Amino acid sequence: MSTLVATRDLALAAEFIALEADLLDNRDYAAWLALWVPVGKYVVPVNPDETNFEDTLNYAYDDAAMRSMRVRRLTSGESMSAAHAARTLRSVSRFRLLGHTEQGELQVRSAQQLIEYKFDRHRTYVANVEWVLRREGESFRIVRKVVRLLNGGDALAGITFLP
Repeated sequence: MSTLVATRDLALAAEFIALEADLLDNRDYAAWLALWVPVGKYVVPVNPDETNFEDTLNYAYDDAAMRSMRVRRLTSGESMSAAHAARTLRSVSRFRLLGHTEQGELQVRSAQQLIEYKFDRHRTYVANVEWVLRREGESFRIVRKVVRLLNGGDALAGITFLP
């Protein structure tokens, strides 16, 4: 692959990842759900070094049904923890194209700093995020997103948002 193509791919992926962060911060969950392929996996492992997500404990290991249920809980007001959902601000940076899958999907890693504000208190979560993105027209859809929280092994306060 040429350097020019790789640079363009990475720039488009970074723009897409920034869009995803903006949708989450602005609670546009319907648009966020539409970014995913139907079989896409959203993973937040407890151990940030984990690679076997199916057989280990995760904060999230969501398929389409679980993503939809998570959004319903966040937006319905029926869950006590989501009754006063946190406001969030994500900053995404340090994008790196790791390669392509056999299907031609992009593999990207980025850094994310997330500030949560709830009950007059700020919490900061930082993570390395790994993406597998499938081209769809001029944009992408998410095949897999793995959020590796820097402090994933620590006891975390109730996370009332999507990391």
